[in-house]
Amino acid sequence: MSDAASTTAREPSEKRGPVLEVLGELLTERRDGEVLALVSKLVARNSELERRLMQLLSRGHKNEGVSAAQLRLFLDALAATGVDASDDGAPDLGDANAKLRGASGIDDAAETAAEKPAKQPPLRKPPSAKLPRVDNPIAVPPAERACPTCGTERACIGHDVTEVIELEPARVVVRVDRREKLACGTCEGELVRAPVGDKVVSGGRLGSTLVAALVVDKYDDGLPLHRQKRRFERMGVDLAVSTLADQVTWATDLMRPLWRTAIEQVLAATVMHLDATGLPVLDRDAVAGKRLGALWGYVGDENVAAYLYASTAKKSAQRPGELGPEEMLARRAGYTVADASNLFDQSFERPDLIECGCNMHGRRYWTKALDAGDSRAALPIAAYKKLYEIEAKIRGLAPDDKRVVRQAESKPVFDEIVSWAEAYKPHEPPKSGLGTAIRYMTNHKVALGRFLDDGVIPIDNGIVERLHVRAALTRKNYLFAGSDTGGERAAIAYTILACCRLVGLNPVEYLTDVLPRLARGLRLRDVPAMLPAAWKLRRQVAVPCDDPVAAPVS
Repeated sequence: MSDAASTTAREPSEKRGPVLEVLGELLTERRDGEVLALVSKLVARNSELERRLMQLLSRGHKNEGVSAAQLRLFLDALAATGVDASDDGAPDLGDANAKLRGASGIDDAAETAAEKPAKQPPLRKPPSAKLPRVDNPIAVPPAERACPTCGTERACIGHDVTEVIELEPARVVVRVDRREKLACGTCEGELVRAPVGDKVVSGGRLGSTLVAALVVDKYDDGLPLHRQKRRFERMGVDLAVSTLADQVTWATDLMRPLWRTAIEQVLAATVMHLDATGLPVLDRDAVAGKRLGALWGYVGDENVAAYLYASTAKKSAQRPGELGPEEMLARRAGYTVADASNLFDQSFERPDLIECGCNMHGRRYWTKALDAGDSRAALPIAAYKKLYEIEAKIRGLAPDDKRVVRQAESKPVFDEIVSWAEAYKPHEPPKSGLGTAIRYMTNHKVALGRFLDDGVIPIDNGIVERLHVRAALTRKNYLFAGSDTGGERAAIAYTILACCRLVGLNPVEYLTDVLPRLARGLRLRDVPAMLPAAWKLRRQVAVPCDDPVAAPVS
């Protein structure tokens, strides 16, 4: 700002010129009121520039977080401008502001941050002990081995050891299965042969590890099959895209029993999350040849996930055999975490289906209002920051212990957010950014506050939203599903990969082991033991598992 006149009204006594000169003259003339007005406008302008800079820096990064320092800037500017009441004669709202600011603890956080010593620069972490070590001896050059004093060759007295993380390029090999045949040398008894080597498809020529990598690279790493084809060409093997597509099709068909079992476990969980993300699908009858389907994601008790494809984003199924969210919720009872979509209103009218709100969605409306320039939204955002700090502190505690802390520390903060929203609601246009956030908070305060009453209920629906990130990134690369059947196969793949992600499994290692077992056939009662959580537990306790062979499941 180079001209004070740009920030003040044009009055006869108005001083014009560089800000510092004008400020000096006002101080000399002891015109304290004008000094305060000028400083207040400068602070407001600085806060606006800080907000714009924050938006510019966050472009391309979907992050709803606002730092404590940024929040204090907004709050201090709000206090300096004296925005405590509306212009239509509304009662003073300063008391609501003061209570919510106190509940947020943002000022205490500032003092604590000032007392903390500067962080030491992070030390470089050593390579993981799980990685194999390969010796790389480096000898002293021959010209330097002799002693420069006496000419005798110097003896080795040790080594300086440095660990360097290196990559061995992947390679494609031909596995030659030599099945042993045994015959009796005494009589003409029956021959016996060793079992067939592991493959996903009987008679196929691609091994299980390669097929597992195809599925993971496409649906977890976002590498479409035509790009995978070029990668294999660099390794020296030419595989047609149609061949790769067939292998992915067969693999997802084999995983269908796991997918169905995952759906059953999600529905039976103590807490179930649900949320949707879009999936474009080719359709010759639709405008532009594509229509938008939906991937409905469900998570149960944070260790099992299930994706269901729907040909539309409607609440009920539109095709035979399809399950929309309404049909899924009809099979569900108990705690269910979801956003406040009107798709679920009728389902949540049932007394045995308990709606738990998503505070991540609630906070998002306040953040949008702040991004639109309304500094008043900084107060509820600061309070939400306090709630999430408490959640981080109690992560890993038993449910009963979580409830005690939430009742003692989180409930007062949450109640102040609701009180603040109700105080502002009569004075804020409902269509404004702040008005939308206020309406969401007041209309859904019971569901949003349900996490305070039971430690098993999470504060938000973040677990399923984070799983959607993989679907969104991979969808961006392969663009669309070729048909509704392709969308269903994508849902099967996303289900198994999401289960692996929830329990921290390497999906290639898991699928390499499980796909051949599914190809040989499993009894229905053995399928739950093949889901990632149970598979990992069995590996951890080192319990041997005989491969159950029976009629294939349908």
